[in-house]
Amino acid sequence: MPSDTALFSPDPDRLQDLRRAFGCYGTGVTVITTQTPTGPLGMTANSFSSVSLSPPLVLWSPAVSSRRHDAFTGADSFCIHVLGADQLDLAHHFAGSGDGFETLVWEAGPLGTPHLAGCLAAFFCTTHAVHPAGDHSLIVGEVHHVAQGTSEAPGLLFDRGRFGQFTPGSTAPDQ
Repeated sequence: MPSDTALFSPDPDRLQDLRRAFGCYGTGVTVITTQTPTGPLGMTANSFSSVSLSPPLVLWSPAVSSRRHDAFTGADSFCIHVLGADQLDLAHHFAGSGDGFETLVWEAGPLGTPHLAGCLAAFFCTTHAVHPAGDHSLIVGEVHHVAQGTSEAPGLLFDRGRFGQFTPGSTAPDQ
């Protein structure tokens, strides 16, 4: 084992260490929205991932402890918004509270879910499957519509507990 590497078992007393190790993997930032009987609801998430092109599937994973968990795991449809680097306020808004849509620019999307204005991309999904996964749930969505903005702005990223943006260094080798 290299001397600059700390090896540990992810035991219950090492959860903060495990969280820090997971945080080494930078991700994009999204806001997921759905329509509930009491109105629109949103949640900031960095657990978004594409799964399949055919059929078009994506996934994300809300924490079971979240007050919004049951609303999303029980939703028939939802919209995943990919945030731009200039949308940090939106990420903070939905990280703290799932409501407050009256202060935002949005409209009902093609599946009736809230579609937030100005995002880099939005995926309008129906719930394909929900799987328990430890202290989270995996929500798999089938993409029915995509809205892609025309902006070439960088995406908002989350890395080691910090928000930021990508700075290009070099291009990937041809595949």
